[in-house]
Amino acid sequence: MVLSLSLAEATRILVAYQLERSDIPGVFDRLGSIQYDPLNPVGRNVDLVLQARVPGYRVHGWLAPTYRDRVAYDAWDKQACLVPVSDWPHRHPIRDRFHPWHDRQILGEYPDTVGAVFRELDARGPMSSIDFEDRTQAPGRHTWYGPTVVKRVLRALWARGELVTHHRVAGRHYYHRPEHVIPEPYRSQPGSQDLSAYFRWVVLRRHQTAGLLRPGAPAEIWSVCGARPDRDRAVRELVDAGDLIPARVGPRQVPFHLPASAVPYLGGGPVVRLVRFLGPLDSLLWDRRAVREIFGFDYIWEVYKKPQDRRWGYYVLPVLWGDRFVARIDSRFENGTWRIARWWWEEDVRVTVDLLAAVRSASRRFSRYLGAFAIEISESVEPRVRAALGAR
Repeated sequence: MVLSLSLAEATRILVAYQLERSDIPGVFDRLGSIQYDPLNPVGRNVDLVLQARVPGYRVHGWLAPTYRDRVAYDAWDKQACLVPVSDWPHRHPIRDRFHPWHDRQILGEYPDTVGAVFRELDARGPMSSIDFEDRTQAPGRHTWYGPTVVKRVLRALWARGELVTHHRVAGRHYYHRPEHVIPEPYRSQPGSQDLSAYFRWVVLRRHQTAGLLRPGAPAEIWSVCGARPDRDRAVRELVDAGDLIPARVGPRQVPFHLPASAVPYLGGGPVVRLVRFLGPLDSLLWDRRAVREIFGFDYIWEVYKKPQDRRWGYYVLPVLWGDRFVARIDSRFENGTWRIARWWWEEDVRVTVDLLAAVRSASRRFSRYLGAFAIEISESVEPRVRAALGAR
């Protein structure tokens, strides 16, 4: 069976599936992965993903469920992510085979540092890289992985699962051995050595996170999913098993696959007419080309561009109203004040009383999420939007 979906049907399925209201464990159960990013202009990406789905969510609300309740843990997935703690045994091949090459290299070059790291952790408990006295500088320019040998060794041991993030302070990892982080029921399960089973699991998980996913999605989405032949074989097997449903979307009949877990959202009820601000690395936005194809929304995250090369701004959030992207907002949260620098409507948006009322409600929710004491709005924002955003 191949589903034929109009663009309107695809948008409604994606929004209903991706943004269903839930609690934090429920979001992890449904999506299976939330990308982590250290930048924190209006909360980190994890916060932004959760505030769009969890009623009453407050910034930093993910910390206790992750590091106290152990609902999720930090893992290498589509880059750095938070994943359900029940994933631990399934991710054995990632830790064993698919971690980055430079992690293998650093551990081989500095075995004495590896031993010293384990001795210190066993003696002192969770530690961050700055807690180690050894400040030997790492050779080369690997600033992403850390300037010191100890930091790079910690990062490499983390990628291999020999260390796990015990907790974070202001975004900084504090590491410990897995037995102090991963609950016993998951840690004692043997990791699978069957790579075919692993590829089926991780490819299905990627579709579960995305909702609708193109076979030709960008390479970064398929991180830790093996080479293209491995993925293609896994997709065929998942289709045969009924775990993935082939779909053709829109007038161009672009091929996608839908996970069986999203099938209940086909032909769902009316779209909830909420305005929501989405994080730049929200899983709804992972495949920018698919977002253009389905929603007609061209989103570019310009955070790593030079200021003169940006069209929109440093950390611009897409604004979704129901199942349409209607605007973009550039803002910061600083010293208790939510400062809104710019607001751009999409060209074809008709600004109605209902839409402005939805913006007003979204602004109130977002301000509560941030814990803002005040809102400052630039004069460059048009008056009717300033009035909606500034309402308390």
